[in-house]
Amino acid sequence: MPDLKTILEGNDLGFFRMAAGLWGIELTAPDAYTAINSLVSAMSNPQLASEVIEALPREARTALQSVWENEGIMPWAQFIRKYGEVREMGAARRDRERPDLNPISVVEALWYRGFIGRHFMYFPPMEPQEYACIPEEFLAVLIPGDSPTGRPVGRLASALESAETIPVSFRILDHSTTLLAALRLGLKPAEIMTSGWNLSVDFLQNLLHAAGLINSRNLPEPESARAFMEAPRLQAMAQLAAAWMNSPTLNDLFYIPGLKFEGEWNNDPYASRIGALDLLSRISQDAWWSLNSFIASAKEIKPDFQRPAGDYDSWFIRRIKDGSLLRGFSSWDEVDGALLRFYITGPLHWLGIFELASPEIGTEPTAFRYSAWASALWHGKAPDVKPLEEESVQVLSDGTLMMTPRAPRAVRYQVARFCEWMEENEDLYTYRLTPASLERASKQGLKVVHLFALLKRHASAALPLVLAQSLEHWEKYGVQSSMGHYSVLRVNTPDILAALQQTRAARYLGDQLNPTTIIVKTGGEEAVRKALADKGYLLDAIKPDGGL
Repeated sequence: MPDLKTILEGNDLGFFRMAAGLWGIELTAPDAYTAINSLVSAMSNPQLASEVIEALPREARTALQSVWENEGIMPWAQFIRKYGEVREMGAARRDRERPDLNPISVVEALWYRGFIGRHFMYFPPMEPQEYACIPEEFLAVLIPGDSPTGRPVGRLASALESAETIPVSFRILDHSTTLLAALRLGLKPAEIMTSGWNLSVDFLQNLLHAAGLINSRNLPEPESARAFMEAPRLQAMAQLAAAWMNSPTLNDLFYIPGLKFEGEWNNDPYASRIGALDLLSRISQDAWWSLNSFIASAKEIKPDFQRPAGDYDSWFIRRIKDGSLLRGFSSWDEVDGALLRFYITGPLHWLGIFELASPEIGTEPTAFRYSAWASALWHGKAPDVKPLEEESVQVLSDGTLMMTPRAPRAVRYQVARFCEWMEENEDLYTYRLTPASLERASKQGLKVVHLFALLKRHASAALPLVLAQSLEHWEKYGVQSSMGHYSVLRVNTPDILAALQQTRAARYLGDQLNPTTIIVKTGGEEAVRKALADKGYLLDAIKPDGGL
């Protein structure tokens, strides 16, 4: 913290005489160099400093106390936004208007008494910025014997706000397993059934990137992904929590619902996260806390937690609903406040740190509190409990495989690679073995013998004999039967089929039944018709009812 001499340096003799007059100090120094030492010596007297502070107007004492409670510093932009400006003026105007005796703001009153300085400071990972700061000589004078630790942010939740609890869960681990399997199969995130998910696939994919589980090609890293899925659940949760807290690139701001981001501006997601976590560290560790009160209090205490130097004008953010541009401090609730709400009800809940509560089941959260796992997870450590993943896979004779989220995640990952994905909900995952899914697995180097070994270890009962025979037959002979709805193309000579197979419509052709008859895949009829027309052949299409 800067000392008083550092704060006062750079001022002229006229300024020092004004400060001395406000303190009741007799200053006879002939120049600024001599004056600053005399003034600092007199102002450093704790008894005199206490008397001058006590004589301040109530609003000035409140402003000084608010900086003290913020560990003696506050971003300059935030301070003057709340308590007023200090006018820039030369010596002649200053001597004429006497701002020391006629301040236009609380800040100006504190400024000419030397209680507040303006100083550039650097607190990694934030960029250097200007802070209002209290000289270190006055910190103990404000509340003797104490040290500033930061006041609580907000208040305890009411009984109504915390009526219905939304507990933490392991769903983020289950969704991670699903996403890793999908990426390994080559599925796009949009192809995953996520209607019951409590977080977006895009956020989870970026989190897995941050955790080192996915590479730059969006494919699972084999060794790290395997270790993650085989790790105890709370160890895996700790890994994800640490990845989120420490990621410099996972930009939580972009996941706030209802906002659109434009332009070339940049924000610092890591610094924003650290600023928010500092505010959250000040709340009670064992009680429900009001969500709205926390956000409102954060706006008063530390509104610039994600804004370097209090910049509210260079970020181009629109409200999707009406296209309005959200700029200036007046948009704080919809952007900065919304980000705090997202942290608490999103990542910090998904990662097991905060439980949530609401007035009624199905309504928006209005309260939060630290979970039993929070202390360890906050520091990237696994809590000292070991929830088990020991449930078996249920296998039906028709090739259906079912398992709950309490089955080993590594087993479900492997099963998903062999099967078609049928259904997913909070309590059950359903898959099915089909020739297409087995063929896909085969192309990735998986063999039926691997599936047999997997199910032998983890199925709830012996593999149904009929299914085992089906798998063995597929392994030996491939697809032995199929059924579906197709169009059949008949032509007069084999030459027509040969010509058609040289066109771009060839990808719509299936099995050839004889020299002049071939199956056309569903949806390819129009492409085949146009290709034949280009070759000089008109297609006579027959409707299912026999008409033309």
